[in-house]
Amino acid sequence: MVVPAVNTPPSITQPGDRILVTRFKSIGDILFTLPAVHALREQFPGRKISYLTSREFAPILAGFRDVDEVLTIDRAGLRRGNPFVAARQIWTLVALLRKRKFSLVVDLQGYGETALLTWLTRATHRWGTVYQSMRGYAYTRGVRRDPNIHPGEGNLLLLQECGLAPGTVRNEFVLPDEAAAAARDLFGQLRLDAARPVLFIQPFTSSPHKNWPLENYLALARHWQKAGRPVLFGGSPAERARLEPVSAAGFSVAAGAPLLVSAGLAKLSRVIVGGDTGLLHIAAAMNKRVVMLAAPSRFPNRFYPFGHRDWKIESPPGAEISGITVQQVIAACETALAETAP
Repeated sequence: MVVPAVNTPPSITQPGDRILVTRFKSIGDILFTLPAVHALREQFPGRKISYLTSREFAPILAGFRDVDEVLTIDRAGLRRGNPFVAARQIWTLVALLRKRKFSLVVDLQGYGETALLTWLTRATHRWGTVYQSMRGYAYTRGVRRDPNIHPGEGNLLLLQECGLAPGTVRNEFVLPDEAAAAARDLFGQLRLDAARPVLFIQPFTSSPHKNWPLENYLALARHWQKAGRPVLFGGSPAERARLEPVSAAGFSVAAGAPLLVSAGLAKLSRVIVGGDTGLLHIAAAMNKRVVMLAAPSRFPNRFYPFGHRDWKIESPPGAEISGITVQQVIAACETALAETAP
């Protein structure tokens, strides 16, 4: 059920009123809430915005300049632990949320647990993305999720349906100074120069079907290097072994750097290429030129760098991501290089 939109935003004028935004996971989807957070700040410039997320994703919120406070929940710990201890931790969180006296809670996750937490805050205004009709009880205004639009657009649509007037759409991730400094140091250790057109390759994603073959990335890297341009491969600590062929081929590898430091490396690079992964979406939110490779989806309008459909290359219908040719990606990267030339 979609609740009809109102013409004016809720009145939250009492001293100390706060706004809570909730999204538990994951990296890319949390990044896609950034335009909505900007919109809330624009509409309510004098209010404090808190953000509730899973503990492991809290570091990402350091780049959300409009967020005043980050609250966390240890979802993994709750599932592993004693149910009585877990219940006590949940109620401690609920007590904290009630103590904040939020006037507006915006649930951008739409899980059963986030719907329940939203309801338990006792906030006057509770807005939420509705996946299942029965969860609509938690919200004063709920909007059913449209799976065929970009999540960032869906979050903005929720705010608009709940009464916020459309404003300037912003998507601005601000890299923390300490992460930027660490990235510069690592760039220097790898003998890379930000003044040169570095190609940053993020070859792996969290889902194997989203991964373009590593040998194709190596072919792309060799083409870039042959033109006299430096190449840097990124990855998580768990991906070091999988990147051994890259190191053996003589390319720089920064696997194991913390996420925000990897984001700093991407910011120092000229073009970033990879699959549908959180780091590419952070790079796009830092206004870096990315080339995203994707397999066909039954929701073709859903997966692409926010605001830039043309930055995505999709394999032919019915084909796996390996159906994207090396030459296609080379051409896209050359176009991106030309667009970002000083």
